[in-house]
Amino acid sequence: MSSIKATLRSFAPRSFGHLISTLFLVLGAWVMVFPFVWMISSSLKPTDEVYDTDFSIIPRTFKGFENYYEVLFDQPYLMFLMNSFIVCVGILIVQLITAVPAAYALAKLKFRGSTILFGTVIASLTIPINVTSIPIYVGIVQASLLDTYLAMMFPFFISVFAIFLFRQFFRSFPDSIIDAARVDGFSEIEIILRLILPSAVPAIAAFSVFSFVTHWNDLYWPLIVVTSQDKMTATLSMMQYQSDFDTDYGRTFASATVVTAPMVIAFLFARRLFIRGITMTGVKG
Repeated sequence: MSSIKATLRSFAPRSFGHLISTLFLVLGAWVMVFPFVWMISSSLKPTDEVYDTDFSIIPRTFKGFENYYEVLFDQPYLMFLMNSFIVCVGILIVQLITAVPAAYALAKLKFRGSTILFGTVIASLTIPINVTSIPIYVGIVQASLLDTYLAMMFPFFISVFAIFLFRQFFRSFPDSIIDAARVDGFSEIEIILRLILPSAVPAIAAFSVFSFVTHWNDLYWPLIVVTSQDKMTATLSMMQYQSDFDTDYGRTFASATVVTAPMVIAFLFARRLFIRGITMTGVKG
């Protein structure tokens, strides 16, 4: 009997602590998921019901078919999705081409000023696109590149976050393997392509998710440089349903749901590589 009481006493605090932790996790999950629930629920409602004082998850008047049909078929939505895809893929390719060699140099090559250069990379992480948007916009206008794919991609070709992320990952790669490759006659480019990149797939996958989601959801820069419907991205197309006097919130939320869905699906497929890449790129000295 005493052993049972001792077991209960030892089990009770752990159960209570486990219960509290579970409640906090459930609360945090609900805070994260609720905006998506609200978005999907609102996409199924007419405009006058979206911000009704008597909020309800289940629409009283179902208008989902009309909202989604008008978003997908009353405009060239496939073209908008293709524009977003082209921009995101173009940005990602150039970011990888520029970030991987730079990160390798900072992680594995010894040269004067490398510490200062890496500090500059860290400092650049604090500079938002809004700070540099005006001079970049003026340069794009002077080069007659407005309303082009290049104009939407150009400010993001260099990613200091990618350089930092890959540098942290490359530092864990054994120096002995790199030294052996140099002895065998490998050039630095061959070392990157044949040794570093195959081992960096998790880090590349993690950054690809970051980059793709960021630029897929970007509204600020396309809103500035896109002037025609032909180059409009999926995110920018949501602005068509908003005006100073009338906003179709049902269509807006339906469009937001369609824009969000590909990123959610892509993350579900790439989540293991993403989590692995993040855990393997911890901060190393």
